Amino acid sequence: MSDAKLDEYRRSIDNIDAALIFMLAERFKVTQAVGRYKATAGLPPADPGREADQIARLRKLAQSAHLDPDFSEKFLRFVIDEVIRHHERVRDTA
Repeated sequence: MSDAKLDEYRRSIDNIDAALIFMLAERFKVTQAVGRYKATAGLPPADPGREADQIARLRKLAQSAHLDPDFSEKFLRFVIDEVIRHHERVRDTA
């Protein structure tokens, strides 16, 4: 079954998904550098104050973008938790 309009929407979704993956890859390259820096500087892997500030900032951005702030917080929390796991791994192998 072929539906030209649906196919067009799906191509757009596929492009957006690809952009998200590449943006996450870039973000993790930077956070990995942060993790190495924290390990050599003796800083803790997590920074609860920074995390709270980021979540508050991104909740506001989500609202202005008409995106559910709760969803955006859950997504960001998932990303932050993964970053912290990476930072702990770097610290533990340093």
